[in-house]
Amino acid sequence: MDARRIGLRFYPPGANPSELPPMSSAPAVGVLYVVATPIGNLADLSPRGLETLRTVAAVCAEDTRRTRQLLAHYGLEQRLIALHEHNEAGVADAIVARLRGGESLALVSDAGTPLVSDPGYRLVAAARAAGIRVSPIPGPSALIAALSAAGLPSDRFVFEGFLPAKAGARRERLAALASEPRTLIFYEASHRIEETLADAVVALGADRPAAVARELTKLFETVLDGTLATLHARVAADADQRKGEFVLLIQGAGDDAQAKLAEGRRLYAKLAEHLPPSTAAKLAAELTGAPRKALYGGEAG
Repeated sequence: MDARRIGLRFYPPGANPSELPPMSSAPAVGVLYVVATPIGNLADLSPRGLETLRTVAAVCAEDTRRTRQLLAHYGLEQRLIALHEHNEAGVADAIVARLRGGESLALVSDAGTPLVSDPGYRLVAAARAAGIRVSPIPGPSALIAALSAAGLPSDRFVFEGFLPAKAGARRERLAALASEPRTLIFYEASHRIEETLADAVVALGADRPAAVARELTKLFETVLDGTLATLHARVAADADQRKGEFVLLIQGAGDDAQAKLAEGRRLYAKLAEHLPPSTAAKLAAELTGAPRKALYGGEAG
């Protein structure tokens, strides 16, 4: 052969290895793969996602039991590392150390794309701070799937995650979003969806266009659309529409007139708790520029 092999390196004939830079003994740094997993239908795992889960040293999972079921469906028996909201801060450094030691790892959540209302932010931030490559393996996302099927404006939207569980805080948050012009997207739990729709009617107006996407990609998938008042009535009347996992989408306030009306309704609802309805409507109209008749006489939602 034309070259001499010394260890894993090749030198040209006559070269003196002692005069060349020493080989590094440090292992190659691993990669953290952020892998999107199915939100319901197991056939939605991408071939690249499956191959990544098959080849990494271990999988960091929000719920190891749920992830083990997913892996078993594909005949995989990877090692699992529990990583959830209660332990992420404590285990992130140890996981980064494994990555720096040469292991490539995958990060998954219970369903969908990790970090979207799920753990993983601290680990990804720590890995990037350590100079480790973080590579996304894209795939299912409940909020994007719902937006694509809702029939609401999709060119500009804002994802608000889960609304507060307590009624007072939830209503306050919705009221603060009354004049937001972009489409609003929320995740919501089955035991709160009816109450959340009722609160949205008051805060955003009964006639605001919206959609409720339930059990996406699953057997009982439904996507309902209509006004907030209509959707609240349909969900309240049908117990089946209060089961499963939900994405709530609400059209933004839109033009200036809609924004004024939304703000007027929000202010009217607050003032009417302490003042006669006619007085509350007059003040709200004067302060926001919203039409008084749209606020008073039962039209405030």
